[in-house]
Amino acid sequence: MKCVIIEDEKPAAEKLLSLLALTDQPVTVEVVLGSVQEAIEWLREHASPELIFMDIELSDGLSFKIFEHINIECPVIFITAYDEYWQEAFEYNSIDYLLKPVKPEKLEAALNKYQKLKQHFTANYQALANWPLAQPQGGYKKRFLVKRGTDYISIKTEEIAYFYATHKLVCMVDSAGQKFIMDQSLADIETQVDPAVFYRVNRKYLVNMSAIKRIKTYPKSKLLLEVTPLVTEDIIISQENAAAFKQWMGQ
Repeated sequence: MKCVIIEDEKPAAEKLLSLLALTDQPVTVEVVLGSVQEAIEWLREHASPELIFMDIELSDGLSFKIFEHINIECPVIFITAYDEYWQEAFEYNSIDYLLKPVKPEKLEAALNKYQKLKQHFTANYQALANWPLAQPQGGYKKRFLVKRGTDYISIKTEEIAYFYATHKLVCMVDSAGQKFIMDQSLADIETQVDPAVFYRVNRKYLVNMSAIKRIKTYPKSKLLLEVTPLVTEDIIISQENAAAFKQWMGQ
């Protein structure tokens, strides 16, 4: 399997390389990348590897920032000296979370997990490919039940402007600008709404087409989205996602 290591500490990278050489898995490490920026540039210019081993605290920031710029489709095994990121890691393609110093048996178990997942999805590829066709028409949620204080409120899906993730919370904002905290992840909500109406523009925002006020060009072939109700931060659509987004808008 072709792999990439993202690790800023040379001794840690060398240790991981030596451990991988001792495993029973046919691992080929294509490159060792030492920073967020270096990883973004390399992944943007090369075909996706089959697996990434990723440290979290890099010299120029948390490796989670890489996902804001690159659409990483392959699984990730996070390797870090800190245990406080494990919940957040599983929002970013993680199939395992290993603590340093990495134990050989833990690494072997993580690689075995990858192989089992790969075999499962390969065997069920046809079923997965046909899954959208098997979904009942009109099967998307028409309402979301949300809590405000001690009361529950039912919000029609067409009245929702966007969902967004912030500080490990997911919030809904309706067309009137009211905000509600959700008890589901953004990924779960994405599967429940009509993809012809809602689009996951980046990792933080799932936007209703009717809430999109303006689309502006942005440096490096990215897009800047303006929505209503207004938000206080820039909503950036990556270069990799821009073409698909424009096609969705023109459907």
